[in-house]
Amino acid sequence: MKKLLFFFFSLFPVWSFAQQVEDDFVKGADVGFLVGQEKRGVKFHDRNGNERECIELLKNDYQMSAIRMRVWVNPRGGLNDKYELLAVAKRVKALGMDLMVDFHYSDSWADPGKQPIPKAWEGHSFEEMKQDVRSHTVEVLTLLKENGIEPRWVQVGNETTNGMLWPMGHIEKNPEQYAGFIRAGYDAVKEVFPKAIVIVHLDRGHNRSIYDWNLDIVLKYGGKFDMVGMSLYPYWAMEDHPELNADGIITDCIANIKYVSSKYKCDVMIVETGYEVDEQHPEKMEEGRRQLARVIHEARNETDGHCRGVFYWEPQCLPGGYKLGAFDHNAAPTAIMDGFIEAK
Repeated sequence: MKKLLFFFFSLFPVWSFAQQVEDDFVKGADVGFLVGQEKRGVKFHDRNGNERECIELLKNDYQMSAIRMRVWVNPRGGLNDKYELLAVAKRVKALGMDLMVDFHYSDSWADPGKQPIPKAWEGHSFEEMKQDVRSHTVEVLTLLKENGIEPRWVQVGNETTNGMLWPMGHIEKNPEQYAGFIRAGYDAVKEVFPKAIVIVHLDRGHNRSIYDWNLDIVLKYGGKFDMVGMSLYPYWAMEDHPELNADGIITDCIANIKYVSSKYKCDVMIVETGYEVDEQHPEKMEEGRRQLARVIHEARNETDGHCRGVFYWEPQCLPGGYKLGAFDHNAAPTAIMDGFIEAK
């Protein structure tokens, strides 16, 4: 099989990846809810009760050097639109941090269970939709560029495990069109920021077969990427498969990072992870701290240098809504966040 794969890929040298030099390991967070929280009056605090600006707190107390922000096409009320992205990106730049832009190519959430076409793009042909992807990508990134902001990484799609822009880009129904959208996004990013690292992002980082299946399709039909992004959520994985355990899931993810980086000759990043906050059971947060510290340590030290970082998804979320934030009801960090400090 290995010989056949080598022969298969050697036939298509055009599928080579841009080689990016990454000499640091990044710890970061997705804070897409932050502006909305601030508008509702949420005030963030450190562990000593001092009021702090959230992104500054993440950087200075928890060693984060990067922020990830999603962007939607035409969302209601401007939530996560290009202007909100710009506002946060300015704050990120002022703190000397790196930026990751996560294009959902949707008016709202896009993930493995849904990849809805933006309303303004409905009824368009495949060629028109590729142009939509290109135009939207160029428009958003040009806005950043005009304001002196250069993202270090750009995701073309969010958790596109089952494709994007359904049904046109559903990976099972229309694999070639899915890959075409990935390529349109890739080329658009490079048009504005040639040095940006373009990421294809899939979920269930512990599941090797998903990555073989999806990424082979992307490459077979002419898609391109510089890096693979993974989501790693032991909590959700165990909900779907109670027979699994957190440590086994983490072990499988670290092994998959090494496998994917070797097979596709690219670096990998855990662009989403999270652990349960339960203020009634502090031992759960201690367990979350342990798991996070383990993930960061092994991603940094046991992937032959090919995992380039770990991002926590929405750590500043408060209990009562999302289960896997990392702050308490006082909008202060829980013990989970210590995993960022302890991991070496």
